[in-house]
Parts: sequence; structure tokens; C-alpha cells
Amino acid sequence: MKFYNKNDLAFYGGSKLIKKNFKKYNSIGKEELTAATRVIKSGKLSSFIAGDGKNSQGGYYINKFENYLARFYKVKHAITLNSWTSGLIAAVGAIDVNPGDEIITTPWSMCASATAILHWNAIPVFADIDRKTFNIDPESIKKKITKKTVAIIAADIFGQSCNIDGIKKVIKGTKIKLITDSAQSPYSFYNGKITGTLSDIGGFSLNYHKHINTGEGGVVVTNSDLLAKKVRLIRNHAEAALKNDSKKKLINMLGYNFRMGEIEAAIGIEQYKKLKKIIKNRNKVISLLNKKLKKIPFLLTPSAHESFSHNYYIYPILLDWKKIKYSRAFLVNCLKSEGLQGLVEGYINIHLLPMYQKKIAYGAKGFPWSIYNDKINYKKGICPVAEEMHDKSFIAFQICLFEISIKDVELIFKTFEKVWKILKIY
Repeated sequence: MKFYNKNDLAFYGGSKLIKKNFKKYNSIGKEELTAATRVIKSGKLSSFIAGDGKNSQGGYYINKFENYLARFYKVKHAITLNSWTSGLIAAVGAIDVNPGDEIITTPWSMCASATAILHWNAIPVFADIDRKTFNIDPESIKKKITKKTVAIIAADIFGQSCNIDGIKKVIKGTKIKLITDSAQSPYSFYNGKITGTLSDIGGFSLNYHKHINTGEGGVVVTNSDLLAKKVRLIRNHAEAALKNDSKKKLINMLGYNFRMGEIEAAIGIEQYKKLKKIIKNRNKVISLLNKKLKKIPFLLTPSAHESFSHNYYIYPILLDWKKIKYSRAFLVNCLKSEGLQGLVEGYINIHLLPMYQKKIAYGAKGFPWSIYNDKINYKKGICPVAEEMHDKSFIAFQICLFEISIKDVELIFKTFEKVWKILKIY
């Protein structure tokens, strides 16, 4: 394929290379329709009742789904909720956090990884990310630990596990708990074990744009009987079920309605039957995309750590911006003009969101910071790797949105090749 000048670029009026939209990703099929219809016909869309009674832990499909998940993830307890945000709130509440305690988390995650901390009037502290995996960096965690640190929330971002061993080494000998947020990593592995199951408490998202979904939904997993009990209580109006537990250590029993419905549970069972195949097929396509894009100069394509597998919820790319005379914004606009969909510049730096910059979580007077830690610093510069990537070098291809074929991979490669050759980046 030969190109001669900038006028061949679609950005400057030339013919675009990708003329059709990629097929939208959809994991829902006939099996889910049949399962949902069966529940609707039963008339029992939910069987939860607050309190200590028979149905305090849900109905037939909730229990069936949770038993399935416990076997799937090889854990003692799997607990369904109406979202993974609810799961994070329940997980933080379950570890006996007190107001003013500090919990370290990553700036690169969905905002709930941090707001779940504020929910219990604790203070989020942000550690930087690893340049290769984009996950929270154990060395940065080490620098952020204080006498007030009670937990780490580590996200397994984009589909790859965080460095569990590295984090555990940092907190060894302390009482610091580890919560893993595996919303984007429903079936990846760390040293042969399933991501999200190696922490004190972890969980997964079943939101509509994940690998599999129930529309909205989440799953908490743990091997701790006490943590599981507390999550189940917080999920279902905990204060209504405490009369028989007065002698046990149960705090943070501000209960909610975080319950999943029977329809979602029935759909979830069918979705999980497909998960392994979905990830296998996606990884096959990504393997080819990696092979192709490695030919493009000044791009760093993702690669799974030798001990970690990858789910590829997002396909992350780093641009060596110091060696290219064009801005990232210009290059991305050129690629989009050629018909390449799903590209995003940067990711997110949670600590730079207005809530943290202005410290206005509750009311207008800076609570909880004003009471517990008004000197905490969220200024730009505290997470230099995450900030540099967001501002200059990171490009995300949202593969979660599409059903990418081998033919599409070739088109993606040719799009990069066209833009790079015409701009003489080769």
C-alpha cells in the first residue's frame, strides 16, 4: 500500500481506510433469554427479606449462582450484589475500618475504588502505578504507608493482575488488609491462581460493558467466614439481622439494599458458562494484534507479565512521545479520521478529580478530611508515572466495545501503518 503525501490522510480529506463500523460486542444470547423468561414465569423476581429468616440470603437462583461462583473461583464464599460498586463499599465496611483510617489505592481505576473508602469516612491515599502493567506499584505503596494505614485496594486494571506478591511483601508483618478490585479481570491468572482470589477480599463486575454481564451486578469473593458474614449483612439491611450476633465482632452494620435479583442471577449462571471461551477467543485476536502493532515504530504494545495472564478488557498502548514530533492528540485524531473506533487518549487520575482537589465529599466543609487529615496531599505530582501517561503517552483501544475479527486486526494495523508512513514516523 503506497501513500504519497498528507492529502492521502482522511484527516486532510483523503479516503478513510476503515469504511464500516466494527461489530458491537454482545455476550447475551438465547440461553440468557430462556433463563430470564423462566424466572419471570415463576413470579419470583426476588426472594430477599431483611432479617434472620429463611430468605435473608436470597432465593433459588441467587443461591444457585453463588454456589456456582464459589466453585468457579475456587473460594469458600461468593456473594452477589447489585453492582461491584456496592461490592467495594461492602468489602471496605467488612474489614472493620474506622473513620479517619487511611486506605491506599490506585489513581488508575474506576472512581468507586476510592469513593468506597470515603463512604466509611476513611481517607483515600493514592500510590503511583507500574509503568509496564498500569497496576498499583508496590514500591509506591511502601512510601505511602503510615500508622493510620489499614488497607490497600489494588485494581487489576485492563484485565491483568496486580503484583500480589509484591504488595504482600510490603505489608508482611502488619495488620493491613488487601482488597482486590478485579472488575476488569474476571478470569485472568497470577502464578496459576485466579486473579482476585488471593487477597483478603476481592470481587468482580457484571456491568453491561464487561466481558460478561447481568446488566448491573457484582460478586464479592473471600475465604474468610467473618468477612463473608459481614458482606452479606451489609448487602441486606444489616441492622435488621443483628439480634443474634451481639457477642460477635460486628461493626459498620449500616446495612443497605445491595441485593441482586433472581433474573440477574439466572442470567449470570448462563454468562459464566461462556466466560472461558470468550476470553480464549479475545486473547487469540489480541495475540495477532500484538504481533502486528509491534512493527509500528515508537509504540509499546501490551504484554502479559510472565507470571500473569491477561483478559484484555482494554488494549493499552504507550506512545514514545519524546521521539515523535507530532502530539498524541493529533495522531489519535488522524487514526479516528481513518475510521478507527474506540480510541481514547489517557485514562484517569482519580486524585485529580474535583472532589479530591476541593475535598468536598460530604457537605461544603471538607469532611472527612477536615476532621481526620486536612493535610493530605492530592496535588498534581504525587503520582508522576500515572500523570505522565495520562497527559502524554497513553492510548486506550476499548476492545470491550467490539467483537474484533481477524480481518479487523488487519485493518487496525493498516490504519496505524498508513498514518505513520504518511507522517514519516517510520
